[in-house]
Amino acid sequence: MTIDLSKIEYFTEEDSVEAVTSRTSSQADERLTVVWAALVKHLHAFAKEVDLKQNEWDAGIDFLTRTGQICDENRQEFILLSDVLGLSMLTDAINNRELVGATESTVMGPFHVKGAPELPMGANISLDGKGESCLFEGSVVDRDGNPISAARLDVWCDNVDGYYDVQQPEIQPKWNNRGIFTTSEDGKYSFRGAKPVSYPIPYDGPVGQLLKLLGRHPNRPAHMHYIVSAPGYKTLVTHSFVDDDQWLTSDAVFGVKASLVAHFEKTPEGNTDWRSPFDFTLVPG
Repeated sequence: MTIDLSKIEYFTEEDSVEAVTSRTSSQADERLTVVWAALVKHLHAFAKEVDLKQNEWDAGIDFLTRTGQICDENRQEFILLSDVLGLSMLTDAINNRELVGATESTVMGPFHVKGAPELPMGANISLDGKGESCLFEGSVVDRDGNPISAARLDVWCDNVDGYYDVQQPEIQPKWNNRGIFTTSEDGKYSFRGAKPVSYPIPYDGPVGQLLKLLGRHPNRPAHMHYIVSAPGYKTLVTHSFVDDDQWLTSDAVFGVKASLVAHFEKTPEGNTDWRSPFDFTLVPG
């Protein structure tokens, strides 16, 4: 059998997208087909727009390789990459368009750890006792202001030196500045901990090198992390930010929203140095 070579459609620069997407089987998952086609379309358009050089492509492959190689159970460099690209916040915004009336969400970040200890209200999550102490308190309510019982608040933050416990397993106690609290019928929560401090995202790897090349700083404003969940309600992933932090307007991962900037007030009398009231509103979902 002789093949008519003149009728074969070979890969060309002009028809590169069609050449790749036409190979997708009709049996492939429908959603995957849509996402894959869009990815190919925009990647090829990017390469053509910037007239991508071979050495630049090689550098990109090397960057992604090193990004994967530095990942482990405690560090997710690809999440950092997504964060500094603004892609994490964009994905969050796309997936929370309909949450009218709810507390705004923001990025989870790479340092959440499952299995934090369940603690009674008012407990202290600062196991090393370092830094300025702070009382975090408020309510979890629905859109009508009704208290939500059995709401779980999974909370975590950095220590006074700007590191999470998983970054310093030989220095910080396990579960330092982490805990889970469950509201009762009044929907109120309270716990004590160290007042968060600003810190740089890990910049000793490929993402940090990229930021340096772009002339960008790696700093995040001080914040407390929350995952707030309750039966019958959409889970909320968010932060409360310290209101006088110098990095509020230039967060390296674009996570700050005006509604999430919390008031921190000095408490000269009492058993903590600071107090920060912050309420959470959940929506059905």
